[in-house]
Amino acid sequence: MSQVNIRQLFEDKQARLELRRVAGDDGTDRIIDNNEVIASNKGVVGHLNLVHPNWVQVLSETELDYLRSLSSDELNNAFKQIEKSGTTCMIVAGTSDIPEQLITFANQSLIPLFCSPKPSVQLMWLIRHYLAKALAESTTRHGVFLDVLGVGVMITGESAVGKSELGLELITRGSGLVADDIVELHHIAPDTLEGRCPELLRDFLEVRGLGVLNIRIMFGETAVRRKKSLKLIVHLHRPPGGDLSQVERLPLNASHQEILGVNISTVNIPVVAGRNLAVLVEAAARNFVLQQRGIDSMQEFIARHDQLLLED
Repeated sequence: MSQVNIRQLFEDKQARLELRRVAGDDGTDRIIDNNEVIASNKGVVGHLNLVHPNWVQVLSETELDYLRSLSSDELNNAFKQIEKSGTTCMIVAGTSDIPEQLITFANQSLIPLFCSPKPSVQLMWLIRHYLAKALAESTTRHGVFLDVLGVGVMITGESAVGKSELGLELITRGSGLVADDIVELHHIAPDTLEGRCPELLRDFLEVRGLGVLNIRIMFGETAVRRKKSLKLIVHLHRPPGGDLSQVERLPLNASHQEILGVNISTVNIPVVAGRNLAVLVEAAARNFVLQQRGIDSMQEFIARHDQLLLED
């Protein structure tokens, strides 16, 4: 279950948004929960709305002028609506001229009130982006996740099949390590899974016989990535008896694996002595890019073959 408390939001975005606490509590007990967001008709973040309130209510000069125009009774009714709506926090954007009544209300209701010099639209865009990632549905997979020629590739396979060794070879050829052993996948958009590494394992790659290697220190900053969108899964497997003749040479149908409702292209590579797996993975990444551009070598070969048969 993904959730964010308001104190966490404040601490994570304080520097970027130049947030300052004005009134109310620190937000520890104010939670934005992904399940509640999905089940409700509320917006996650937006300008002050009393009819369809947002979880995070943003007040620019326009909203403040509206509050100032209300009579005492109307203002009290508006504050009651905000309190009953479950608003998790309020942020005054683009000004530090905050009505005293709003500050008093925040202190009485214990709704955190922050302010930022950023324009409201920019502030909402940044918070919306932050919350979309923080509240994203997530799962974990066992494997090695790399940036291979600009493509997010996760190498999977049974234990001791050689995933980490292959990852290390790809890193020496210019790929970037995202995660080894445990890959965190976050559903940040309808068709996008973002792969990240648990904090404890960041920058590390475990290789049998060598132990744990710090890739950032060994190969430099360009050899690691903080995150990457997952586009391709390369599954390593040992063919029965090590016999490649039993493996399908020309797979006609594209293979996919579904993760969190997203179909990810999958390539199965048999592992036998003498195969250059790093070259094969790079070729798979290049082929994926071509397919995204509408160039399918397999279909082109089949079309050429059929054309020759018709000519005969």
